[in-house]
Amino acid sequence: MKNTVIKYGLYALISGFVLFGLPFLFGMGVNFDYGELVGYTSMILSLLFVYFGIKHYRDKVNEGKVSLGKALVIGMLIALFSAAGVALFDYIYTTQINPDFANEYIAYSIEKMEATLPAEEVKIKSAELKQQMKDYGSPSFMAFMMFASVIILGFIISLISGLILQRKN
Repeated sequence: MKNTVIKYGLYALISGFVLFGLPFLFGMGVNFDYGELVGYTSMILSLLFVYFGIKHYRDKVNEGKVSLGKALVIGMLIALFSAAGVALFDYIYTTQINPDFANEYIAYSIEKMEATLPAEEVKIKSAELKQQMKDYGSPSFMAFMMFASVIILGFIISLISGLILQRKN
């Protein structure tokens, strides 16, 4: 199990790091309208290694069988690698590549609010947003939130993969 987790975990880590950073590597910068879509897509693509890792373990290591519990353990361990890759890129991005990310996001969000909400509501919501970013906008916390997001998605994918791939005697 250890070799399978390390092999597929490293694939997930590298793909999470690269796919999450791909828009920036191609100079696309931050497009907040599509950033969330690109982010979640890259997380899910890197988590595909959860399925392949469980399948490899079942077919090549464990004589064609795997329990749901063992599949969940393998899947979550692989998901930890993917989460680390995404969080690492997020941390590097918000500390080195674009340290002004939080301020840019606040400005973008306020601009969108101004286009859709009444002035009084914009004032209240923008103050709330600024306070949230002050409280939770550190690069470390944002990287942790990315890590947590991938872990949650990883659990869902591990569970689905385990249900599909489980085979008992």
